[in-house]
Amino acid sequence: MNQNQQQDGAIRILPLNGGTKRGILQDLIQRSANNYSQYEDKVNEIIRRVREEGDQALFAYTREFDKYQLDVHNILVTEEQVEEAYRQLDPGLLKVMEKSAANIRDFHARQLRNSWFDAREDGVILGMKITPIERAGVYVPGGKAAYPSSVLMNVIPARTAGVKEIIMTTPPGADGSINPATLAAAKIAGVDKIYKIGGAQAIAAMAFGTQSVPRVDKITGPGNIFVALAKKAVYGYASIDSIAGPSEILVLADETANPAYVAADLLSQAEHDEMASAILITTSEKLAREVSQKAAEFTANLSRREIIQKSLERYGYILVAENMQDAIEAVNEIASEHLEILTANPFEVMTKVKNAGAIFLGEYSSEPLGDYFAGPNHILPTNGTARFFSPVNVDDFLKKTSIISYSREALEKAHKDIVTFAQSEGLTAHANSIQTRFDTNTIDPADKAGNRQEAKD
Repeated sequence: MNQNQQQDGAIRILPLNGGTKRGILQDLIQRSANNYSQYEDKVNEIIRRVREEGDQALFAYTREFDKYQLDVHNILVTEEQVEEAYRQLDPGLLKVMEKSAANIRDFHARQLRNSWFDAREDGVILGMKITPIERAGVYVPGGKAAYPSSVLMNVIPARTAGVKEIIMTTPPGADGSINPATLAAAKIAGVDKIYKIGGAQAIAAMAFGTQSVPRVDKITGPGNIFVALAKKAVYGYASIDSIAGPSEILVLADETANPAYVAADLLSQAEHDEMASAILITTSEKLAREVSQKAAEFTANLSRREIIQKSLERYGYILVAENMQDAIEAVNEIASEHLEILTANPFEVMTKVKNAGAIFLGEYSSEPLGDYFAGPNHILPTNGTARFFSPVNVDDFLKKTSIISYSREALEKAHKDIVTFAQSEGLTAHANSIQTRFDTNTIDPADKAGNRQEAKD
C-alpha cells in the first residue's frame, strides 16, 4: 500500500506469516518505556532533587515545566475548588460519570476476598491475613486532554479495597487551574487530597514524600514517557501498577464481522496518540479490504484525523491469516491490551485466548464500552505484558500476610524433616532453631511452669 493510501486513513494489508508477525512484534516493543533510555538521566536527576530537596524541588520544576508559581499555600486543591468544579460541570455528564462509577464499584466489589484460617486437628493453624495498604497515590495526566474515566478506574478499586487514604497528583495549568471534569471525578470516586504537581517530580514526591506531599505505598495511573520512567525508577520504594505504554487494540474477526464496526473500533484506539497500535487479524481477505476502505472513510470525518493517520501509518496493520488457528496463535503472541473477538462463535474462540488485557466479545461489545462504562478496569497491561500482568484490580491495593501457628506436638512430628532440609542447605542455625526445642537439656517453658506448680503443691 502506498504512502498516500496510508495517510488518508486506510490500513495496510499483509499476509500473516512468520516474517510479518516478527516485524510487528518488533515494531510494538519499540514503544516500550524500556527503549527510551535517553531520558533516564533527566528523570533520575528530577527524582534525586525531589528526594533531597522536597518541596523546593517540586516548586522549581512546576515553575519550569508548567509555568505556575507553586508554593506551600497553593499546592493543595481546596475543597471549595473541588465543589466549584463539580457545580460547573454539565449535570448530564455528572450523571453519566456517577453511573459509570457505580458499575466500576459493583464489578470491583466482587473481587474482594476475606482473610482465612485453617485449623487442623494436629495443632497446626495456617492462614492468610488480608490487609489494605495505608495510602495510595494516583497520577492523572494534564495537558490537552482530560481523562476523568481514568480517575474513576484508579481510585475506585483502591477505595473498594479499603485503602485508608488516597491522594491524587495532576499538573496545573499556567493559572493553577485543574480540569473541572478531573476534579469532579475525584470527588465522585472518593479522593482525599489533590496536589497540583505533575511529571516525574510528582511520582518522586509520592514515592519518597516531601514536606507537603505524603509518601504513599502504591502509585497508579498513566502518563507520558517521563512519568513511565519515573515509576520504573521508584519501584521498590513504592509499588506501582505497571509501566504503561501507548494504547493498543487487536480485533480478531472472520467473514461474519461487520467491516464498519471493525474499522470504527480500530480507529477508537488509533486516535489516542501517534504511538497507538490498531491491528486486525482476519481469515477473510474480503473483510480486510472492506475494513481498510471503511477506515479511510471514517478518518476523513474525525476530529483527530491527523493523529489517526500517523498512528495507522506507523502501527496500523491488517493481517490475513490462512485459518483461525494461525490467527489465534498470533493473538496470543501479540498479547494486546484490548482484544475484540468478532467471529461467528466469539465465546468459543475466547476459550483459546491466553494473553490479553481485556477481551470484548461480539459486535455490540465495542472497546469504548470498557473504557467508560461497563465496570471492568481500563488500566490494562500493554506492550505484550498481558502475558504476565493483569488489569488494575482490588488485589493491587491489598497485602497478603501468611499466618503460621504450630503446637509442640505438631512441630515434633515435623522437626526432623525441617532439620534435614536446613542442614542440606548448610544453614545450621536454621536447623538449631528447630532442634533446640527438642533437645533433652532444653527445658520447655511449659514444663518449667509445671515443675514450679508441683513444687508449690
